[in-house]
Amino acid sequence: MESNKDVTALRLKQYKKLTTVKTVSFAIFRYFILFSIGYLVVYPLIYMISSAFKSPEDFMNPGIVWLAQNPTWQNFKDAFKVLNFTDSLKNTITLEMVSAVLEILSCSVAAYGLARFDFPTKKITMAALMMTIIVPSTMIIIPTVVNFSNLDFLGIVGLINKITGADIKINILDTPLTFYLPSIFGVGLRSGIMIFIYMQFFKGLPKELEEAAQIDGASAVATFIRIALPSSRVVILTVSVFAVIWHWNDYYLSVMYTSQDYPLAVAVANMITTITSSVSTNSDIITAVSMAGCLMFIMPVLIAYMFVQKGFIKSIDRVGITG
Repeated sequence: MESNKDVTALRLKQYKKLTTVKTVSFAIFRYFILFSIGYLVVYPLIYMISSAFKSPEDFMNPGIVWLAQNPTWQNFKDAFKVLNFTDSLKNTITLEMVSAVLEILSCSVAAYGLARFDFPTKKITMAALMMTIIVPSTMIIIPTVVNFSNLDFLGIVGLINKITGADIKINILDTPLTFYLPSIFGVGLRSGIMIFIYMQFFKGLPKELEEAAQIDGASAVATFIRIALPSSRVVILTVSVFAVIWHWNDYYLSVMYTSQDYPLAVAVANMITTITSSVSTNSDIITAVSMAGCLMFIMPVLIAYMFVQKGFIKSIDRVGITG
């Protein structure tokens, strides 16, 4: 009897030991994966910051890898000039940030309608929404540019030309309207994803709140403004972060719609060519000024994210629960 107890105790001890080994091994593997991913994410940022402050002498010294021995602000001065930073930032705000705000508002309206109302073409509309998410914007950029170069809403301009014999053409390329109009109508940069996020949230809102407002005589618009919007602060924050980052980083549409007054993203993309022609052909200087320019480009977004980080994380959790 005692022998059986000893065997059982020995097996239990071995099982606990094996379980401990498995737990420790899994923890080591997990931290290794997290560290590797963190390294891949953080390394470019550390390299950017380090290189941005290096002088040509630091680049020539093989013993200096991370910390600059002779840190300099000249790289930032050159980058400020190369990027035409003041004008480029102004263009980014007037074109991209205004478009982001318009898109945040229009997508909320579209999503509320799709989430709360039934209408005959709802399934077709939802299919079209999914297509805007699946099909990349590059696939329809040429038709879009052609339409913007000869804008004719509902054929009104063509009808006027036929009646009067005139040759009226409305070209909105190289104007802010190429960014504003799609955002106003909820078909701007990645609008489909924003509408989908809004929809998932609105579907989870209690209908009793809206029904109570309607009993008090509130219209659908009043219900949306007084009930839905105040209740959707968390999802608005989520969509706002995505919209600002996507518009801030937008390069492709900016190049296609404008031939001058470029935003910062385009200036950064053309930075190496500009540095070579106006600052230096030295590869070390080109690297340093380029890193300084990239750091100047991402700093506003990083600073803004630091202020909204806590609310953004909470909003992601809330959207996931209600969706």
